[in-house]
Amino acid sequence: MKGWLSAIVVLAIVALTPGCDRAATPPGTSETRIVTVGGAVTEIVFALGAGDHVVAVDTSSLHPEAAIRLPKVGYQRQLAAEGLLGMRPTMVIASAEAGPPAAIDQLRGAGVHVALVDSETTIEGARARIGKIASILGRDPAPVYASFDRDLARALAEAARAREKPRVLAIYSRGGGAMHVFGRDTAVDTLIHLAGAANAASAVEGTKALTAEAVVQTSADAILVPARGLDSLGGVSGLLKVPGVAETPAGRARRVIAMDDLLMLGLGPRAGEAALELARKVHAPDGGGR
Repeated sequence: MKGWLSAIVVLAIVALTPGCDRAATPPGTSETRIVTVGGAVTEIVFALGAGDHVVAVDTSSLHPEAAIRLPKVGYQRQLAAEGLLGMRPTMVIASAEAGPPAAIDQLRGAGVHVALVDSETTIEGARARIGKIASILGRDPAPVYASFDRDLARALAEAARAREKPRVLAIYSRGGGAMHVFGRDTAVDTLIHLAGAANAASAVEGTKALTAEAVVQTSADAILVPARGLDSLGGVSGLLKVPGVAETPAGRARRVIAMDDLLMLGLGPRAGEAALELARKVHAPDGGGR
């Protein structure tokens, strides 16, 4: 809680500091045309009620449904200034991971207001993102904070009731390609701990491909995967064909937890909801198995 209060104080200072990111066109006017880049960024903008001004998003923006229907400007790390400028934006709000830097410089050189938002992978960082984007847009973050905090409190209460901390291995794989696991300092690692579980890949920093032997050595009690990734593998049966997975305790028991991709990976305004869902599934008698 102290971390959240500190984040709020910092945001208040930033909002009053000259030179901080602000909209070139006043937010909420009919002339405002926003492009959002980064799944969590897009979610926050819509949650704050500014979705009507969003004219395009990047390919990682998978929620809400209204965002999915909008034109795409490519992947957040491989943006092309020409495509973005074609959307005639007055403002681009993007994750700090967005790039390349040359594309960002081109946008600014063309007179587009570009606001880059930190992508810190902690719950305090997630809450601070909401406040930062609310400040940029001139919106009240209180309603978003309220649902965020309510769901997070429920998740922590659910986790506190658990007698054990299952070892969860979070995997990302598309169509049988390279399989990556989420280790320390990732949004998924934060989610796992909020749900009252242990990250089976805690020896890994960041996101990394593991050998079959290393997967077996994680001794995972449950496997966590994005739903779209699981579908691309052919479901649980396909996942169990990934080298090493079937030899883990989770694989032998078919304890596989699938979550909405952005809910699992984004650490956005639904972070509390994500933690609550994972807590309920991972502490279920069957370990959330499918």
